[in-house]
Amino acid sequence: EVQLVESGGGSVQAGGSLRLSCAASGYSFSTYLMGWFRQAPGKEREGVAAIQSLGSRTAYADAVKGRFTVSLDNAKRTLFLQMDSLKPEDTAMYYCAARPGSSFNFYSTWSKEYEYNSWGQGTHVTVSS
Repeated sequence: EVQLVESGGGSVQAGGSLRLSCAASGYSFSTYLMGWFRQAPGKEREGVAAIQSLGSRTAYADAVKGRFTVSLDNAKRTLFLQMDSLKPEDTAMYYCAARPGSSFNFYSTWSKEYEYNSWGQGTHVTVSS
């Protein structure tokens, strides 16, 4: 069973930075899709960024392009999300998600929850103005 454990959330002022981590364990597949989602109070969960281990393709939501960077340390099986120039609207619970294999329609489906079959418990990010 795949286990995902997020860390790195916290409180920061607008304009600040945070780095989220997601440690993955319990799987043996060589290729995988991993992503970050977030859910703000009263809103639906939305895709933030994703990376595919095969080819290292990445994708971002328009709201975070140019401010967030997703990366993957294959050796440590850890996913990262570097968040810079944070805004109050980035306040949310951030979740890590994963699934084995590659996505043939990566750029079309990376932000769909059904693409992923393992989820972490989340880490909270609060950005104050």
